[in-house]
This record gives sequence, C-alpha cells and structure tokens, in this order.
Amino acid sequence: MDCCGLKEAIQRLWCSIIGTTSNMASTDSNATLYFGYGSNLWQHQMQQRCPTSKYLGIARLNGYRWIINERGYANVVKIAKDADEKHSYKDEVWGLVYSLQAEDEEDLDGNEGVPIAYTKEDLEVDFWRARDGKKPKVTEKPQQVEMLVYINRKQVTSDKPKHEYIYRMNMGIKDAVKEGMPEKYVEQVIRKFIPEAGGKVVELTAEKWALVYEDER
Repeated sequence: MDCCGLKEAIQRLWCSIIGTTSNMASTDSNATLYFGYGSNLWQHQMQQRCPTSKYLGIARLNGYRWIINERGYANVVKIAKDADEKHSYKDEVWGLVYSLQAEDEEDLDGNEGVPIAYTKEDLEVDFWRARDGKKPKVTEKPQQVEMLVYINRKQVTSDKPKHEYIYRMNMGIKDAVKEGMPEKYVEQVIRKFIPEAGGKVVELTAEKWALVYEDER
C-alpha cells in the first residue's frame, strides 16, 4: 500500500470511530482520542480547557483501579487480576472520551502538569460511541481503541481529595452518569473517595482551578 492509500485507510478507521462523514475526516483524523477519568468528566471544564474538544462517548479501562492519590487528585493504578475472578467495578476505570486537536492537547498537558504530575500514555480501552445525541449502549460489544491517558506511575497510594477537587468531581459525576457511566461504578469506586459536597465558596474556587494547573489531574 502506498502512502496515499495508507492515509486514506487511517482516515476511514478514524471515521468509523467518531462517526463522521468522509468530508470531515481530513480534519478530525489528525485529532487525539482522549480518555478522561477525573475532573475532566465535567464537560463544562473540558470546554473551558479545550474549546475545540468534542465529546465522543464513554470508555472502560480494564485492569486498572481508580484512586485519589497522595497529591489529592485522581489517578489510575495498574493491578494484577486473575482471569477467573468475578467482575468487580474496582478493577476497571470508566471515563468519557473526547477528541482533541493539537492546540487543545498542548493546553491540556499544561492543565495536567505534564511531565511532573502526570505522564502521557496510549492505553487500550473498550469504547462505546455516542450516536445522535443518545447515550452509548454499553450492553453492545465495544471497540478496542488506544487512547491518550494521563497517568502517574509513581504516586499510587490512596489518599484524600483536595477540597476544591470534590466539587469538580461531583460535577463530572453528574455529566458522566448522564452519558451512561454505570451508577454502581460511581457508588462502589468513586464515592469511596469523593463525598457529595459543595457550597458557593468551593464552587468559585473550583471554577478558578478548572483553568489553571495546580499540580492536578
């Protein structure tokens, strides 16, 4: 296959993932697929941080565990799991999927504190695409797709969340559940770290930090 043929094949693959027409492929095929599992579940925050980002669907990262680490922010930790073990939400991480253009990805790197707070990795996830404004059907067979994940391989000890992060996570939880994230996952995993809380002062602080890097995910 020549270079032109390879480029067309890649564009067709991208279109099958994001559900665009071929006329849009030349633009969106250059975008990065990003798996957000922490405060970037909050779609308002993502629009503030990454104005050209597009919500595409939901995804599940298998073999990892969601925690709040010693920095006070979300992280995913790789675990060893026996193939015969029963299904457990604590052994997987659910998140929302966005497309990022190069400029937004660079800005998000700054928000995430790369390479100090997090490093960037491409990890395979199970992906369910949203169609026609409807939430994805997670009962259907997912696509296996590699996506950008911000991860900290060194700070993997469970701890308490930063105070302002609680508000942003609660906003993200609302959006994620609305888009199809399993409520049992939220109850069994995220709620062990993130209480239902808020308040105007916390809200204003969270809005400020949504746009500024403060050593967080």
